[in-house]
Amino acid sequence: MIREARQEDLPQLLDIYNDIILNTTAVYDYEPHTLEMRRVWFDTKKQQGFPVFVAEEENKIVGFSSIGPFRAWAAYKYSVENSVYVKSSERGKGIGKLLIPPLIQAAKDMKLHTIIAGIDATNEASIRLHTHFGFKEVANFNEVGWKFERWLDLKFFQLIL
Repeated sequence: MIREARQEDLPQLLDIYNDIILNTTAVYDYEPHTLEMRRVWFDTKKQQGFPVFVAEEENKIVGFSSIGPFRAWAAYKYSVENSVYVKSSERGKGIGKLLIPPLIQAAKDMKLHTIIAGIDATNEASIRLHTHFGFKEVANFNEVGWKFERWLDLKFFQLIL
């Protein structure tokens, strides 16, 4: 079931996010986040009017997605960046394909113009997921991140709504 996230979901979202920080290159961060950091993130999303969706199965959160500002300057107000995260044990089951359509619809409802996805160049699953929904590669930044003792390339994919 896909639904909007609630405050009580935050501990499970935190577990998913921290696992991704510690074990993947999907997030270019080193240290796990705290529950308070997730609360601030969630409250900021709500204050800015951006949705957070969760995929729930048997009362457990197995993934989540959101959109948020692409850049801080006023002229970017019609552009957003998306995030999609799936619990490690649930990857490859099509959960990401359930979490992107509500983001696209929310962006359209908000009269936004484009969604941008920043994806690590080695994250083939995320690249396939986004291209499935019509995102096109528009940029490749070489060696912009350093994690797991290696340089990481970042690709930008874009969907014009």
